[in-house]
Amino acid sequence: MSRVAQRGGASSANRAGDGEDICPVCKTSRYLNPNMRFLVNPECYHKMCESCVDRIFSQGPAQCPVAGCRRTLRKNKFRKQTFEDIQVEREVDIRRRVADVFNRREEDFDTLLDYNNYLNDVEDLTFNLIYKIDLEESEKKVESYRLDNEQSISQNKALASQESQSAEMRKMMEQEQAKLRREAARREEEELRREREEGRQEVINKLAAGDGDASKIARESHSIVLKKSSARRAALERQQQLTNESNGATKTNFSIKGLKQKVEPEPEKPYDPFGGLSDARDSYVLQDDYDVDWLRSFKQDPRHNVGGYDFKEFYDRALCDAFSGLGVFIEDEMAGKELSSIAPGSVTAAAQAVTEGNTNEVKIIAEDVF
Repeated sequence: MSRVAQRGGASSANRAGDGEDICPVCKTSRYLNPNMRFLVNPECYHKMCESCVDRIFSQGPAQCPVAGCRRTLRKNKFRKQTFEDIQVEREVDIRRRVADVFNRREEDFDTLLDYNNYLNDVEDLTFNLIYKIDLEESEKKVESYRLDNEQSISQNKALASQESQSAEMRKMMEQEQAKLRREAARREEEELRREREEGRQEVINKLAAGDGDASKIARESHSIVLKKSSARRAALERQQQLTNESNGATKTNFSIKGLKQKVEPEPEKPYDPFGGLSDARDSYVLQDDYDVDWLRSFKQDPRHNVGGYDFKEFYDRALCDAFSGLGVFIEDEMAGKELSSIAPGSVTAAAQAVTEGNTNEVKIIAEDVF
């Protein structure tokens, strides 16, 4: 490639890059005015310089000067662009606006599945607003939800502000505690250095005076330094423990009222193939053995024992048969069956006979089901 072509390509690239720093209204370039600031309005996201904003919108609301845009803009809505890509700027603004309206919390829902479904619906609505899919209908949904849930929206905003304030306060307290710990560590280091210097000077003075053995003097001074350092460390540990207890009490006393009680799901029970049914006997307790005279010969008979017969099965079956009739009243069941088998005509005849003073007895014969 020739140098002429390279210079031409570089100049065209520079012109393409400079096009982003040119005001679309007054055509002023940042190259001529390095202090020029660009502002955008969330209504249409058209970029223009600060001078054009002051000149066009100082007298009041006016139409956007960009060709093809008919939005009415106000000066107080203009702000500095945060992101380089204007589409990202618009998406962030839409998500912030939707989040201010749909600010339900997880505590407002009975289950986690309901909360996840709510988040999914909000994300679908946000997607439609970002990519302009059914824009009018989506805007109506947002506005109708805001009007219907205005009280809950304001309450959730207040809770969010309280949480942010408490988090900021907790952060400041942690920073203050860290600062106090650093200062305490610095003071401890200075005191330890000073005590070492004092101990060293005391040893030098004693050695210079010639009082006692040199090794004994050194050991005594070293033990004194260790005692002082251990006492200081214990005092610092007690102070730290008291500080932690006071912080724990402060955190426990802080509570937010008005939140819905969160119901934790019950742990899943192990699989039961019988559906809760049990083969345990409620009417009797089966024992290992029963002393019955006529069973002794069978228990000692090898023809029963060799085959693996368990007399406990016989006990269980016999007791089950004995207790199966408890709670069953044959007379009540038979009376109900006899009444259900009476013909309507016979009931009418019996009532008429009683009314007329007929002394003849009305006999009803029913078949015995047993």
